[in-house]
Amino acid sequence: MGRLERGDRLQVMLNAEEFAALENWRFEKRMPSRAAAIRELLRRGLAAEDFLTVEPGTKSQDFGLLNGKGSDAGEGA
Repeated sequence: MGRLERGDRLQVMLNAEEFAALENWRFEKRMPSRAAAIRELLRRGLAAEDFLTVEPGTKSQDFGLLNGKGSDAGEGA
C-alpha cells in the first residue's frame, strides 16, 4: 500500500476559540482529519495571498487564527 511522505512535523498551539473554529470548519467541510484541515487552510491562505511573505520583526502572535474578541492577533507587540 502506498504511503504519503510528510517529512516535517509541525506543532500548533491554539486557544479554545481557535480550536473550536478549526473543528467546526473541519466538520462542515467533511475533512478526514484535523491535519488535513490544517493543510487545506494553509493551502487556501497561501493561495489567497499569492504566497505568504513576512516582514522582518513579525512575531508569531501576529498570526492568530481569529481576528476579533478572544483572538491573540493584534494583542500586544
